[in-house]
Amino acid sequence: MKTTKFGVHYMLDGYGAPASLLKDRVLLESILFKIPTEMGMHSICEPVLVEVGEKNSKDPGGFSGFVMIAESHISFHTFPNRGFVTIDVYTCQDDLDTNTLTEKFTTLFQLQDVDESVLNRGTKYPIVDIY
Repeated sequence: MKTTKFGVHYMLDGYGAPASLLKDRVLLESILFKIPTEMGMHSICEPVLVEVGEKNSKDPGGFSGFVMIAESHISFHTFPNRGFVTIDVYTCQDDLDTNTLTEKFTTLFQLQDVDESVLNRGTKYPIVDIY
């Protein structure tokens, strides 16, 4: 059986962001509205942005955002008191311009440092229906 990869999962952990940006509702919502279109993806629902209170010593609270796209999803969690954001972009597209995403997120959040990971997903995805 011939296979291919299903998609790409991009993960970015951003450090040193100003707290004001990590809790800026207008900025956070605009990211969820704009990034899919800018990256050639297609939103299939309204974005969701939720303020989350402190949960434990590791999680001092922040904002969680999510938008479903036809290609999968984009999500983030911000931690304003820690200057930290974690971002996921998962797409079934064969390629993803991760350099552009890193530049966009670094600029939008004024990040001082980032850790970036990219994984190929579904590396044995059948190229034809099996049932």
